[in-house]
Amino acid sequence: MKNHLRKLVTLIATITTLGLPAFALADAWQIDQDHSNVAFKVRHMMVSNVKGDFGKFSGVVDIDDKDRSKSKVSVNIETASVNTGVAKRDDHLRSADFFDTGKFPAMTFVSKKVVPSGKDKLKVTGILTLHGVSKEVVLDVEGLTGASKDPWGNLRRGASASTRISRKDFGLVWNAALETGGVAVADEVLISLEVEMTKK
Repeated sequence: MKNHLRKLVTLIATITTLGLPAFALADAWQIDQDHSNVAFKVRHMMVSNVKGDFGKFSGVVDIDDKDRSKSKVSVNIETASVNTGVAKRDDHLRSADFFDTGKFPAMTFVSKKVVPSGKDKLKVTGILTLHGVSKEVVLDVEGLTGASKDPWGNLRRGASASTRISRKDFGLVWNAALETGGVAVADEVLISLEVEMTKK
């Protein structure tokens, strides 16, 4: 009898242990690169804004809908995938004057704290590592949707996020003075993300 009881306890423990990974991943969502966008905007020559984006990135968002403060975000962006629509400018951005993609092939964001700030809105504080420098930034997240099923049976949800950074804080200091005053490239950069995620 004791042997049967011992085997039963062992079996229950095994089933529980095997079930833990599936439970832990229940709220894990993978960023769908094909239906997401990581973009930036910066003032150029003091007169207009230049926009660009990154074509290659990945990330995982762990969403706890019962307690959003327990959610987590991790994103990896390939700097060489920068695209502003002008090949010469993109090559300059990949050079040592800016991203130095040969030395720093990726920028990353890893969340530290998530604070609800309204209906379907969050403030996500995390560490942005860019150009070999790690700084704390805050993402303003809004429009976090519920899950919906696509025609192929995949669960999807989405959100928008934005933040502003000083490129000088990350060692991106290249510039050129203008004869009329001011500089060619502003220091402040607006980063915006449109994210669509699939259930892992």
